[in-house]
Amino acid sequence: MSSALHPWLDTPLREALSHQQAHALLVQGAQDRGPLDFSIALARAWLCETPARQRPGGLACGRCGGCHLVDERSHPDLRLLVPESLRAAAGLPADEAGESGSAKTRKPSREIKVDAVRAALEFIGLTPSRAGLKVLLIHPAEELNLVAANALLKTLEEPPGPMRFVLGCGAPQALLPTLRSRCQSVVLPRPDREAALAWLQAQGLQDAAIVLDACGGEPLRALEQAREGRDAEAWRRFPSQVMQGDGAGLAGWPLPVLVEALQRLCEDRLRQALGLPARSFPQLEPLKAPVATARMIATLTETAAWLRTRAAQADHPWSAPLAIEALLQRTRSALDARSRPL
Repeated sequence: MSSALHPWLDTPLREALSHQQAHALLVQGAQDRGPLDFSIALARAWLCETPARQRPGGLACGRCGGCHLVDERSHPDLRLLVPESLRAAAGLPADEAGESGSAKTRKPSREIKVDAVRAALEFIGLTPSRAGLKVLLIHPAEELNLVAANALLKTLEEPPGPMRFVLGCGAPQALLPTLRSRCQSVVLPRPDREAALAWLQAQGLQDAAIVLDACGGEPLRALEQAREGRDAEAWRRFPSQVMQGDGAGLAGWPLPVLVEALQRLCEDRLRQALGLPARSFPQLEPLKAPVATARMIATLTETAAWLRTRAAQADHPWSAPLAIEALLQRTRSALDARSRPL
């Protein structure tokens, strides 16, 4: 299993290791910035068996038995607590989900449940087997249900032995304030554009800048989109397809991806209306005079808010053709400078 860390995470990792003051860290960052990989790298550094003086910056050596066991997800002093839906991404076998035989026929849960937390608390109570401490990694922490989060609180505040926690989180506002208050925050910044482009080009992505811009500057998301067929050419066509109401051309797009792309398109049109350049879709046709009318700005703002509500519902099993038609009709009307408020 690869242990290479994305290049934009190297400096934040060194800073987190050198400035750590608490036994619990809250790693905050959008999923597309690699908070899970970052959290595993933290655990790997803490459990590395090479003397600290031989490890510049406190980073894991990558060669010792402890590092190897973390890479294989078999270290006896490390517990990864993730939802069923993220076990593969965390490098954990799917058959350890801890559910009944129906697990193979139902959709994997996105929630971290109280039974999993209780099992982790039993792990915490054990004496370290190999390292001088134990590590509990929870990701994404916002998926702890209320009962599970409350079950964790006391142990997070006063662990029974040498213990470190790392909570990966993409939506810290969704966490219990009492959980947040017990952790030292580590915020993952947006990847540097040049570093992100260099990395994407190294992955073989053609015209990486177009895909990166369309994906909000998040390189992991850009690579995923390109591998799913939404490459630079698809993103070049996207604004004109929306303006033409080309639902057939967008029929293969997952609704969550389409809704997010439409949000970015609305944001770009609003930027143009305010005299600013488009950011995600530079190929978006400029507005014709008159521009920046109060009516247009209000319509774009209302449509952006409407799309945000649709984003929260995008995983619902809607009729895809009808949903796409409704999304394009509303967004197209807002993007047109001649449109009337809806």
